Amino acid sequence: MTTGISIHPAIDGGVRPGNPSFVGGTLVCDCTDRPVKVRIEGNVAHNHACGCTKCWKPKGAAFSIVAVVPHDKVTVLENGDKLKVVDSSALIQRHACVECGVHMYGPVEREHPFQGLDFVHPERFQESGWAEPGFAAFVSSIIESGVDPSLMDGVRARLRDLGLEPYDCLSPALMDYVATWTAKKNGVLAA
Repeated sequence: MTTGISIHPAIDGGVRPGNPSFVGGTLVCDCTDRPVKVRIEGNVAHNHACGCTKCWKPKGAAFSIVAVVPHDKVTVLENGDKLKVVDSSALIQRHACVECGVHMYGPVEREHPFQGLDFVHPERFQESGWAEPGFAAFVSSIIESGVDPSLMDGVRARLRDLGLEPYDCLSPALMDYVATWTAKKNGVLAA
């Protein structure tokens, strides 16, 4: 990398294609004693590298890898007593392990286009084959985490080299989804 910045350990060496037939699996936190385990039924959607300051990131990574799954496909299997919501005022109610800090799942519970979805970090799967990241979101936000602004052209170039188009919001498809939901809610488009 020309920037010397780790995008994320799971993709720094290249984005590995996922398996479209991935049926889900178990997310596991970093604890060696009583790890939190969360079952996800089915594959993830809209997987991406995220530079926001709210998402959990592995140590040294500038970006998280985060995707969504339907809320009814998420089940805490073990040690749920170790989970606590990081910020109850946030849109995404990120449930993190109080011991290791890993965010295990984050439902969107209030009225929003993403209501009914949970945000998860697919690299926490014990199993391989989950859908690969397809873009990078909130790229400029890594500056808020301490990345020197002069490195941003190199960061964006590296993301493009990895096949992850950098956005400073969400991908066009997700922004269209949000705008369509809002237009329908406001009666501008027929529901």
